[in-house]
Amino acid sequence: MTKKLYWEDAYLSEFDAIVTQIEGPNVVLDQTCFNPQGGGLVSDTGHLNGIQVNEVHYGVDDTIMHVLAQEPPFKVGEQVHGVVDWLRRHRIMRMHTSAHLLSAIFHKEAAALITGNRIEPEHSRIDFSLAEFDRARFENYVHQANAIITEGRPVKTYFLPREKALQIPGIVKLAGAFPPEVKELRIVEIESIDIQADGGPHVRELREIGEITVEKLENKGAQNRRLYYNIS
Repeated sequence: MTKKLYWEDAYLSEFDAIVTQIEGPNVVLDQTCFNPQGGGLVSDTGHLNGIQVNEVHYGVDDTIMHVLAQEPPFKVGEQVHGVVDWLRRHRIMRMHTSAHLLSAIFHKEAAALITGNRIEPEHSRIDFSLAEFDRARFENYVHQANAIITEGRPVKTYFLPREKALQIPGIVKLAGAFPPEVKELRIVEIESIDIQADGGPHVRELREIGEITVEKLENKGAQNRRLYYNIS
């Protein structure tokens, strides 16, 4: 198991850790603040002892694998220093919290679930389960989101026992998804707006997002509407 420092502090961008496993350019540490890819969210990038970290993903037994640009000179048992690309990470955090805010509004106003998503630093997309393709509705929901952002509501993360968490209405907004079989679920809550089970990094309060803008809308099937969005 790799200790997830980004769960304790999403704003931590440097850390020290002990190498526990090496397979070619793939490195596992005892702890990390690199967030791995998953759930449509791209991974962090950065450096480990000055070597580029190209990608991060989950390995076996809840370990986190850091994929380096080359095989490392350090060995198992040695201490290394990690640095996350903070500008990229913070933009992903802003995009990610935007996705939660948008999904809450779409769920409240139209009972829509997320059928797919891709959260990236440069632009992102969310697919919603909606029968009608109504551009005015999409733009109205984004306008609602931007109005809420200006209020600067706090975003909290905490853990709840699995049974208690799954009793909360709307705790899962991803169609066909269900939280993993763990005793405790990590919860992300936007005050008075949304509460979801989620494992990724988020901003501390909504004003950090900036403004959400609609880039493009697409029909992706009988019950699937895609929103491409950005932040400024």
